Amino acid sequence: MATFVLVPGGWKGAWAYETVAPLLTRAGHAVHALTLTGLHPDDDDATVAIANLDTHAEDVMRLLDQAQLTEVTLVGHSYGGMVTAAAADRAASRISRLVQLDGYVPRDGESCWSATNETFRQAFAAGAAVNGYAVLPSPGGDPRRRPHPLASFVQAIRLTGAWNQIPRREFVYCSGWEDQTPFAELRTRLQADPGWRVHDFPTGHNLMLEAPEAVAAFLLDESSANT
Repeated sequence: MATFVLVPGGWKGAWAYETVAPLLTRAGHAVHALTLTGLHPDDDDATVAIANLDTHAEDVMRLLDQAQLTEVTLVGHSYGGMVTAAAADRAASRISRLVQLDGYVPRDGESCWSATNETFRQAFAAGAAVNGYAVLPSPGGDPRRRPHPLASFVQAIRLTGAWNQIPRREFVYCSGWEDQTPFAELRTRLQADPGWRVHDFPTGHNLMLEAPEAVAAFLLDESSANT
């Protein structure tokens, strides 16, 4: 049995994996989908204002400790890749596989802000213009999306390099939004890195919602070696 910890991207909660998680559970695996601090519907303004990348990494660490998890497949989508990278660096011995689903794979000192493209930097700035600390989601889309803590987008990550010892590190590149994706250069970089496996999905960015069966099949196929 594999253990999956699923971290959502910006503006989203655990519900982002609501169609993938049951498929993993039905296959006999343990699944923990997180909603990060500041993204809960009942989080107050003060909580959103002070939540940063370290806060979100600690959310993952707290789950690992409370549930006493080891041999974890840690999955991060989009901004969630920043979170899983930070957590994996702090708890590398407890992570057997790291999967970034169209997510950031930062270098030490980078932030989501510095690692993304100008389109998203403009979106972050415009979304935070109302109160200066919470980035509003773009118009339309799932009504469950929440204002996202700006500090988590701009805080620089600090990595010791311990996460490079995780046995399996994988990046999924979504090719269905190539006119907007901030991950094209990252894909090229990781294809040249022997420590990473790169996979292409022909979907838009929100692959868990667009192709949940394919995502679950990918995770299950790759996890079978660990069962």
